[in-house]
Amino acid sequence: MTEREKMLAGQLYDCGDEELLTQWHKAKDLIRDYNSTDSADIEKKNHILQELLGGRGTNLWITAPFFVDYGNNIYFGNNCEVNMNCTFLDDNRIVIGNNALIAPNVQIYTAFHPTNAAERFGEPKEDGSFEFCKTQTAPVIIGDNVWIGGGAIIMPGVTIGNNVVIGAGSVVTKDIPDNVIAYGNPCHVVRANK
Repeated sequence: MTEREKMLAGQLYDCGDEELLTQWHKAKDLIRDYNSTDSADIEKKNHILQELLGGRGTNLWITAPFFVDYGNNIYFGNNCEVNMNCTFLDDNRIVIGNNALIAPNVQIYTAFHPTNAAERFGEPKEDGSFEFCKTQTAPVIIGDNVWIGGGAIIMPGVTIGNNVVIGAGSVVTKDIPDNVIAYGNPCHVVRANK
């Protein structure tokens, strides 16, 4: 099993793997180009997104700056908007449904590390340095017609249902069902979204 296959399967993997680093560097170069492209140059931005993302529907708008790990594990539905300064750590799949509105400074994480330092770093090398830290992942799935408020953080393994509003500044640590408004740290359902 390759390190990429382990990564997408949620197993401990080595993010210093050559294949993964090659894709990581490619994504960093593409996102640098995207973030420095003239705001009105839609054709160039669409070309970069086509090469960067795993998949996307029609009418995707991402305001720079935007930050990713690999890019190719991110999938958007139709009519999605991502506002400025969002970070998507797509070490596993991030799937966003149709009609998503993602406010500024939203962070979506799919990666996490063992809490035990020995498991996270392994044994030190002879010179006292460590390999890349070991990492695990879990996908994030966001349904249709979802609005995620500014500064929200979505943690690994979370699924957010359809027709949901996540309040600004929330830390989403557990699944959120369909048709609700939820906010807080940790994020919790406050009421139905009618």
